[in-house]
Amino acid sequence: MALNQYAKYFWLIRTIYEAKRITLNEIQQRYFERFQDNLPRRTFCDWKKAVEEMLDINIECATKGGYTYYLDNDMDEFHRWLLDAMSVNETLLDNKTLSDRILLEDIPSSQTFLSTILRAMKEGQIIQVTHKGYDKEEETVFDFAPYCVKLFKQRWYTVGYNYSKAKDDYPIRIYALDRIISINPTGKTFTYPKNFNPDVYFRGCIGVIRSFDTDIEEVRLKVKASQANYLRSLPIHSSQKEVERNDKYSIFTLKVRPTFDFIQELLRNGDTLEVMAPDWLRKKLAEKGQTIWQRNK
Repeated sequence: MALNQYAKYFWLIRTIYEAKRITLNEIQQRYFERFQDNLPRRTFCDWKKAVEEMLDINIECATKGGYTYYLDNDMDEFHRWLLDAMSVNETLLDNKTLSDRILLEDIPSSQTFLSTILRAMKEGQIIQVTHKGYDKEEETVFDFAPYCVKLFKQRWYTVGYNYSKAKDDYPIRIYALDRIISINPTGKTFTYPKNFNPDVYFRGCIGVIRSFDTDIEEVRLKVKASQANYLRSLPIHSSQKEVERNDKYSIFTLKVRPTFDFIQELLRNGDTLEVMAPDWLRKKLAEKGQTIWQRNK
């Protein structure tokens, strides 16, 4: 089985990632079992160096108790996500004969403009964006400096500076890539602002809505025992904590911005949860439930 160079690097990373710690002899043995070919020590060293330089993933070597290789534990969220994605992709390729029995979700926005926006981010290039929102009848055209991208519920979004909104209080805007009609270069450049931090920008957010009028609050949820298992395995937010648990229900707390995205997430859980605090959010959810009942009774 022929592999391109990047695929070889990904195979090496995945092998070490899944093994946690592994010797060179074990790596060579797995390579031979997989590809019926040898992996010389010098080639391994070249790949290790390339992975560190090109992908910014450090392969460390522990000497205590014998030489074993492992991945740097200080990887950020992006690299951990990348490794998980690599592992899934490799597994799917290994089982491509089952393609008609493997059902996947499509992410159409990644196929058209994601690479263009990432290139503009990397090179500091201002792009001209033609955009049409779901609630708009006409397209809008504006110069845009992309600061970051975010994936949420099968859609890619980009956050950046909209130069047509320069006089507004909040010229930093977010746009779904699948609502972009076209992107064109402007030949102009921008400097990524030192005071912009994507993690800080989205702190407390569920999804992509970042309302400057919505502060971070502690939300208290009472969840049925059966649904609590689901929330334990897939938390609504990284701040989620289980503070009480019994046979009938669990109490979870979260420190979030209760925006539209968060309310939609609560509604998605149906009658399996109850908002205990804050009181305004409890009333808001009750109003939503009343509206749903009125429209569907």
